[in-house]
Amino acid sequence: MAVNSSLSLLPSTLSPKLSNSSSIPTSTHFQPKTRIPFFRHFQMTNGVFLTPVSVVSTSASAVVGVGDDLPPDYGDVFPQADPSERRRAGVVLHPTSFRGPHGIGDFGEEAFRFIDWLHEAGCSLWQVLPLVPPGRKANEEGSPYSGQDANCGNTLLISLEELVNDGLLTKEELPKPVDSDRVNYSTVADLKDPLIAKAAERLIRSEGELKSELEDFRNDPDISSWLEDAAYFAAIDSSLNAFSWYEWPEPLKNRHLAALEDIYQSKQHFINIFIAEQFLFQRQWQKVRKYAQMKGISIMGDMPIYVGYHSADVWANKKHFLLNKNGFPLEVSGVPPDAFSETGQLWDSPLYDWKAMEKEGFSWWIRRMRRAQNIYDEFRIDHFRGLAGFWAVPSEAKVAMVGRWKAGPGKSFFDAIFRAAGKINIIAEDLLKLWESVQTKKLYHGIGAGGPDLKPYNYNLYVS
Repeated sequence: MAVNSSLSLLPSTLSPKLSNSSSIPTSTHFQPKTRIPFFRHFQMTNGVFLTPVSVVSTSASAVVGVGDDLPPDYGDVFPQADPSERRRAGVVLHPTSFRGPHGIGDFGEEAFRFIDWLHEAGCSLWQVLPLVPPGRKANEEGSPYSGQDANCGNTLLISLEELVNDGLLTKEELPKPVDSDRVNYSTVADLKDPLIAKAAERLIRSEGELKSELEDFRNDPDISSWLEDAAYFAAIDSSLNAFSWYEWPEPLKNRHLAALEDIYQSKQHFINIFIAEQFLFQRQWQKVRKYAQMKGISIMGDMPIYVGYHSADVWANKKHFLLNKNGFPLEVSGVPPDAFSETGQLWDSPLYDWKAMEKEGFSWWIRRMRRAQNIYDEFRIDHFRGLAGFWAVPSEAKVAMVGRWKAGPGKSFFDAIFRAAGKINIIAEDLLKLWESVQTKKLYHGIGAGGPDLKPYNYNLYVS
């Protein structure tokens, strides 16, 4: 799945939207604080367009005919720029790429320095890759696009120095600095995981404001709706030597209540530590995000459309995925042959059962969208076209070319999302030939978004 380039330029009202209309009204209504249509010439490769520009007049209400005098303040009226559509410049940089003191970038000092640099450079956008914990069992090599959970945060991004500032670690407990040009995730995990767990345990045993914040985090319904499943999944996964949950004992695999109760009793300490670590991730990231907002920097997140099979998302929501009666994927994700591969790309993520999801009002997706709203100012949906039409490959296939196109949920998906979550700043991935897809074109038009060239941004759904 493609990642945006390192510089994103989003449209501006200073560069007006194109219009094919060539009809110019013969009279204009002037009212107090009323917008007056002006027209600018806009040169394009395929011709010249006249584009309306909104301005504001403070004159008394009047009707002005052709050749009549215009209001006295006519020469002082200027176009009104909509701040939400101004041109912006930004940088794509994942926090792991900061020069961190322990072999990986984190939410410490370098994150704040980067925000200062963006501000001084005149940028207003910072795009990050998914902040989810990367899988650690299938040689994912730290890829945020192979996450083991759609909503949890990558705790390796927690700054140990910030934990010292919070009184959860001492300076003497900090490891010696690690100087490395590349992240070795197993080495970093061995170094940081025990210290982050120690800080989490001290937080649980503490009293005071920080402990109260932890309890508020744990009891927040928008958090607990996914955090509890993630904690149970991690607890089971840590205790079994299995490649995926498909190999777990049947009572755990299928979430029998008695089996889950046994896990809670035997792994309660692990579950509490897991939740506290997620709180520490959330607290540090929100501190970074608030600082960015103070500096006028909007943080754009990234949401892979699919999730990994070995995840709490699939284990706890089997009915929302295309699985057989034993829980194994019937079909998996990918794309047909393209410029990157003659046999297509086989991603192997389980596909959604969109019909089942729609029957429940896309509740799983609504939770995911609300989580994204909680940690980002706006976010990109990677492989957006999969919501219009997706490539389905038989799970036993070795190459993606044997798949077939299937219809996605389309407009009904966004109708449910907007009803439940309100205004969401979403960026749709632009993949060159994306606009050639009839189903994708219908989806863009259906939700009021333009294609790669025409962008009327109803719902703030941009094309990146």
